[in-house]
Amino acid sequence: MAAPLAGRGRVAGRRLAATPFREFVLKVHQRCNLACDYCYVYEHADQSWRDRASVMPGHVVEAAARRIGEHAAAHGLDRVRLVLHGGEPLLAGRARLRSMVRTLRAALPAGCAASIGLQTNGTLLDQPTADGLRADAVSVGVSLDGPPGANDRHRRYADGRGSSGEAHRALSLLSRSENREVYAGLLCTVDPESDPIACYQALLAYHPPAVDFLLPHANWDNPPSRRGPGGTPYAHWLISVFDRWYDARPQPTRIRLFESLIDLTIGGQGRSEQVGLSPAALAVIETDGAVEQVDALKSAYDGAGDTGVNVLADPLDAALDHPGVVARQIGVRALADGCRACPVHTTCGGGHYAHRYRHGDGFRNPSVYCADLLRLIRHVEGRVAADLARLAVGPPAPRR
Repeated sequence: MAAPLAGRGRVAGRRLAATPFREFVLKVHQRCNLACDYCYVYEHADQSWRDRASVMPGHVVEAAARRIGEHAAAHGLDRVRLVLHGGEPLLAGRARLRSMVRTLRAALPAGCAASIGLQTNGTLLDQPTADGLRADAVSVGVSLDGPPGANDRHRRYADGRGSSGEAHRALSLLSRSENREVYAGLLCTVDPESDPIACYQALLAYHPPAVDFLLPHANWDNPPSRRGPGGTPYAHWLISVFDRWYDARPQPTRIRLFESLIDLTIGGQGRSEQVGLSPAALAVIETDGAVEQVDALKSAYDGAGDTGVNVLADPLDAALDHPGVVARQIGVRALADGCRACPVHTTCGGGHYAHRYRHGDGFRNPSVYCADLLRLIRHVEGRVAADLARLAVGPPAPRR
């Protein structure tokens, strides 16, 4: 089922221009050595990974690199972001990853730079691997859900063993001074059953330059568990962390979701696909060369991310007119009527696109986390407004 929108659309008789892709997630290895119970790749509706090659073969890497280079040249891009992803990308091995990185960089046109990152569960990261990634200027993000008890509730091996010990080893390695230049930060999935402050403090113990908090992928057909305090447990959890982070001077790390909400509140643009109306500019390239939308859509239904485009035969521009890509680039016009009537819709942006799905009417719905997002946004707005008001009044006059 495609999103209930088709074509790029027109305004005053003019065809709306597409936003070129600027970020490319390459599924360099399709399998994983963990069995996290919330994983959208393996535990949700889309099971296409079963029919794809385990590792991206050389000819697909070359085709993907060529298509990315063509796309950058056609749209005059001066920078692209490439993310080596999986499954678990380190299963591809150091030599193969180095070859991939060099192939990708070599295909870019003159004047276009690439920032390359790798997202890992950390279990296979060792010093030789860190040395190789540092030599190739590849940054490393690690997934961790807090202290061992919280992390190992979901991030486990197939036999039930937790992964926190290996993640601790990897993050201790990245925290060393010689590896700080490639340490990108932490990715944490919110669990309202965990203690938010204990989780936050456990993450800060690894001195991450950035943290990204994600809501578990869910939708109206498969709603989140919503266990936890109150009727908005995810908001309660995030607000607790926000206040601790916001009140700290200096703030110990960057948190993309919170920074995006603050920027949107004061009229700027967000950098998180969880909120805001910025046009989506990300494409996923699978191990067989298939070009897909954001891979979180695998949590909605089988084939939700498909575009019908493959780098072995098609330019990346061919994916820009897919209805799902269009819907994620036309901003407020893709929102449900109820969302457009909401006073915080320009900040919320309808939430994560994958979280809006309902069988029968696609993605033109509010987020399944609507109530949580509203409470969180109102709280952030209140904190920011109070600070802006204090700045407008200025410091108190000195006593005579």
